[in-house]
Amino acid sequence: MFIVSKVVGFLLTPSNLIGLIGLFGVLLVVVNRRRPGCVVLFSAAVLLAISGWSPAGPLLLRALEERFPQAQIDNRPVAGIILLGGAVNTHIAADRGMPAMNDAAERVTAIAELSRRFPEARLLLSGGASDITQDETMTESDVARDVLVDIGVDPRRIEMETVSRNTCENAEQSRRVAKPNSGELWLLVTSASHMPRAVGCFRAAGFPVLPYPVDFRSRSADGFRLAGSVTTGLQALDLAAHEWIGLASYRLLGRTDALFPAP
Repeated sequence: MFIVSKVVGFLLTPSNLIGLIGLFGVLLVVVNRRRPGCVVLFSAAVLLAISGWSPAGPLLLRALEERFPQAQIDNRPVAGIILLGGAVNTHIAADRGMPAMNDAAERVTAIAELSRRFPEARLLLSGGASDITQDETMTESDVARDVLVDIGVDPRRIEMETVSRNTCENAEQSRRVAKPNSGELWLLVTSASHMPRAVGCFRAAGFPVLPYPVDFRSRSADGFRLAGSVTTGLQALDLAAHEWIGLASYRLLGRTDALFPAP
């Protein structure tokens, strides 16, 4: 199922789907099916323009990011803080011999800041080797730990689980490692667009958490305006599609209790 989910996710990513349609059009032209080939190529060009310049991507992304508000932490002590994988690049880190972060790096900087605000809280990094082309010699938790230690977080406070490969496994394995007691306050740090799916998985795993969304990619004031470039709009659409498809598939497979988890 892990491999199937990765393959299906690749095929349904809007930019990949448009590229495959375009290649199919080229193939038709090469085999002397010029007319249908031109129709397919024209369709791919139109889809590219609509996907890249329309506000569809940012609007779908904003709906995800605004599902859970900024966390209001009361006077209760924070028992622990969970960082989900996805903020580092394990391939580059392994190749270059040094930590490498990606566009979601704010997840790591956020937990570093929270670790200073709540010095008694446990720090749990959740994330294994989530790429089908990667072995398990270096995990997302390994790289994130190196980054946190480099910026001054006490390594003795850091706990890790390194076997999860998707969001629901993050939740299940985090609960196994944390062993939370009833009534404890645990913060969940992940990208705002990823938070609905993450919360759904943690609820299904029986691990109550307080969402702490970071890494916002949309503005609340964004309306129905065109994207600044095709790449910008397509990147937002790809990210939004990944999350919406993930929400739908997890619900269909019974891994969460709601299609679009709410606060």
